[in-house]
Amino acid sequence: MQERKGTDAPICPYCGKPSVLLRSSAEVYHGRDYGPIWVCRPCGAWVGTHKNSRFKPLGRMANAELRKWKMKAHGAFDPLWMEKQRREGCSKTKARKAAYAWMANEMGIRPSRCHIGMMDVDQCKLVVEICGRYKVPREE
Repeated sequence: MQERKGTDAPICPYCGKPSVLLRSSAEVYHGRDYGPIWVCRPCGAWVGTHKNSRFKPLGRMANAELRKWKMKAHGAFDPLWMEKQRREGCSKTKARKAAYAWMANEMGIRPSRCHIGMMDVDQCKLVVEICGRYKVPREE
């Protein structure tokens, strides 16, 4: 897999070493390629990159534990904004933006810092807890 090192490489929050850029994420996603990712080889932490950017990280680097909690947070949070989108007929962008603004208020953090991609384990656990208070109607 082609790697790239550079001054723009994120520093791993777990071991303090610079990450390397993989041009393909297939290595960590068992053959599926979702585009370039930054990887810390010693720790096994990684973060995806924004599309249409110069390899800008999507959020913070995540080890296995944080990845697990990010998936749980998305599993709890995403149905809420999706229900808003369905109920109000608004765009995905509008529904997600409103949901993240609500979540920021619930968590007591700035809306600009409220995105699951930027959260740590404790914040992801809080998202799961907050969202667990709400039930999304199931389609039958």
